[in-house]
Formats: sequence, C-alpha cells, structure tokens
Amino acid sequence: MDMATTSHREVPALSGTQFERGTPEGRSLRMMLSSAGRRVGLMRSFRQSAGLLGADLTMFACDLTPEWSPACIEADKASAAPPAESEEFIPAMLDICKREQIGLVVPTIDTELLAYSRARDQFSAINCHVAVADEPLVLMARDKLATALFLTEAGLRSPRTIAAEEFLSGEADLSLPLLAKPRHGSSSRGIMMAQNREDVLGLDKSEPYILQEYLHGREFTVSLYFDGEGQLQCAIPHERLRVRSGEVEKGVTVRDPSLSDMAWRLGKALHGARGAMCFQVRVDENGQPSIFEINARFGGGYPLAHQAGAQFARWMLEERLGLPRTANDDWQEGVLMLRFDDAVFV
Repeated sequence: MDMATTSHREVPALSGTQFERGTPEGRSLRMMLSSAGRRVGLMRSFRQSAGLLGADLTMFACDLTPEWSPACIEADKASAAPPAESEEFIPAMLDICKREQIGLVVPTIDTELLAYSRARDQFSAINCHVAVADEPLVLMARDKLATALFLTEAGLRSPRTIAAEEFLSGEADLSLPLLAKPRHGSSSRGIMMAQNREDVLGLDKSEPYILQEYLHGREFTVSLYFDGEGQLQCAIPHERLRVRSGEVEKGVTVRDPSLSDMAWRLGKALHGARGAMCFQVRVDENGQPSIFEINARFGGGYPLAHQAGAQFARWMLEERLGLPRTANDDWQEGVLMLRFDDAVFV
C-alpha cells in the first residue's frame, strides 16, 4: 500500500535508479532505509527529493528477508539484517554502513529505534548520521503508559490510561468498557475492547497491557519535522478517513487551529526530537483534540504530507548534504490521498 494518487499538483516521479546524474560536485549521498519492508512510498519520496536538489542519491535498503521486501527490490542495493531487537543487529548495521560508506540511515519501525538511538555515536564515528531521536524520547514513545504520563505532565489532553494490573487490583477507578493495548505494541497489534473483567483477565500474559479510555470522534495523524537542533519546523495533520491494518488508506490534509496549537505545544515538550515523528489524535464532537499515541519515526501516511509540500525527506537530505535549509510550515490543505494495492515483480 505504498502507491498513492492525490488531488494535488503533479511532482516529477522518480523510481528505481532514474534520478538525475551529473550532479554538482559534493552533492552525492549513500543512504540506508532500515527495515524497509513495504515502504516504497517513503523511498520514492527521498529519490524525488534528491532529484529536485540535483543530488546523486544511492539508495540502500535492509530487511530480515530482503528478497521478500518490495522496498529492498526497488533499492539500488539491499542487504539482509538480523532482527532489530537482537544483539547482532547494531554490529551488523555498523558493518554494512562502514563497508558501503552509508552517510544517512533512516529507521522505519518502532522495534529498531531504541537500538539506533543508543548506538548513534558509533555511527557518527564512521561518518554516518542516523535520523533518530534521543534515547529517553524513544523510550517514552515506545511505552504507552510512559506516554500517557508524559502528556499529563506536559498539560496536553489525552485519555486516562492505566496498567491492566492496576485495574485488576482495584487501584484505579476507570470504568469498563476500556481499550486494551500492548504496552509496547505498534501497528494496531493486539488491540481489543475489554467489555468486562473476564476480558482483562484473558489478555495475553506474555506482554504487559494497558487499559485506556475509548475516545470517540474523528481521527487524525499529525506529522512533525524537527531539524538537527531539535527545533520543530513543520506540523501537518491529516484526517484518517479510512484505515486498513493500522495504516491510513484514505486521508486528507487539514489545517485546524486546535491541532496546530497542540502540535506546537507538544513540539516544545519533546526534548531530544530529531527528524520525522508523528502523533495520533481524536477530536470529539466539541472540537477538543486528545493525543493517544506518539511515534518517534516516519508515520505510514508520510507520502501524503510529502505530496502536500511538507517534504521531510528533502529537508533531511539538505541537512546531510550541507545545503541551504528550506524546512517550513507552508503546506497545502485539502490534499487527498487514495491508496491502492500495487506489486513489484522480480
């Protein structure tokens, strides 16, 4: 689900290795899309941005099984990588990046963010920049209970959230039904509505769960771009009109004062943010937004933001190539994305 059509103006499409050659001296970069999977849309956003900058971008990708990854097939070169949470992951990625002279690594999945944040200095030592936030921020975003506490302390509206154990012990006064989520989960995995105590008792014991007030209303993702100094430069919301397997299938960019205000307040509170992040919100019938999730990475709906003019990929390349920075918040409202299935043939 990486291809998209939009109602926005056309931007020259670049795929495969069909980007501009004969670029100005020094404007070349070897980049790694980590755990690339199906993120073909994200890869094409970087390739398109490189073409517009007149930069020679060589795109590498890695995955557990690169032969089964559409993004790895589309990359200029692909490598197999160990599981992101294994002890072998960082040594293997350091070896690949050193051997291939990779200058930029862009992580894409939650499970690899912590390892990359802890090893960022090791990559810097081989002149490779990893686009990842500081470790404390990554830890907070990966933990839904810690996220709820952070939002409360920051004065940002969010649903009440407790550990499942608190509910079972009678320590909390939240009333059922409640939304049950794996405390460290992602991609809508393991989420269910707990209607009664038996549902809570029956939750998977192999991982901790949280219980959260169920929010009604329209759902939005707000994509954020932070520069190398950790300053928020852009916040672009899109409404999730239809979602499939946790990823937006139909969405439209929206300028809403309440979402904008919340985004910039959150941006000030997120110390150690770098590059792309996003958060998810529901807006109730009174127009009040509540944040229920923060992701310290590119969101799955980023191609919509890119097409609307919030070109995080371009801004990352500008920083890494030492070009004048053009990051801004001047994106287009009302850009509609309609995703469809596509295939890579080998």
